[in-house]
Amino acid sequence: MHVVKGSIVAIAIAALAAGSHLAARQDTDRSVKGGGITVQGWQGKVDAAAAKQGKTINDSKFEEKAGAFHISAGSASTYWNPANTAQGDYMVSATFTEPKMAAGHPHPYGLFIGGSKLETEQPNYVYCVAYGTGEALVRGFSNGAVVNFSKRQPNNAVAKAAEGGSVTQSVTWTVKGNRAECSVNGTVVAGFDKAELVGAGKLESTDGVYGIRAAHNVDIVVSKLGKK
Repeated sequence: MHVVKGSIVAIAIAALAAGSHLAARQDTDRSVKGGGITVQGWQGKVDAAAAKQGKTINDSKFEEKAGAFHISAGSASTYWNPANTAQGDYMVSATFTEPKMAAGHPHPYGLFIGGSKLETEQPNYVYCVAYGTGEALVRGFSNGAVVNFSKRQPNNAVAKAAEGGSVTQSVTWTVKGNRAECSVNGTVVAGFDKAELVGAGKLESTDGVYGIRAAHNVDIVVSKLGKK
């Protein structure tokens, strides 16, 4: 009896391990056929961890259709046009549509601000991203090092997708006076005094380039990107 029970437990553990291994393998960074950036003036860069694995921005696809940007991301990446800059008090926003959310492993997307040295291995920027599971996160890079400003957490303002369904999020950064706030679908999900964002080990400034942040293996359509 003990032998049978032990065998059942061993089989269950092996099955669980195999399932976990399969899930991890299925969510490795993909390489998108016909990848690369085809929108004039735009640039992109994958995160350092992906670059160390030999991945480049050409493993993802960034194209424009009917006035919107269509992104099929391979590795986690950042996209920007150097002409898109914001200084002082400003508001930047964009609408993100994920046609089919991967319910088993949701991937976030959103906007970054304060970008500098983006083409180097020591980029600076802060990004606010939404998940189709109803969560938001604020994170950034300081000279290439990851900085966590606000942990991933649920927020009723963030839209949720049905399993395998479409979801749309409007993401906005508002910088005014001494404050910087990220809103999703018109509601503030994270706010900071500038001293919390700027300084040693943080951003150089909230002034700089703004653009798009996409996690790995996500398909999104980005529209209405602009500054006020």
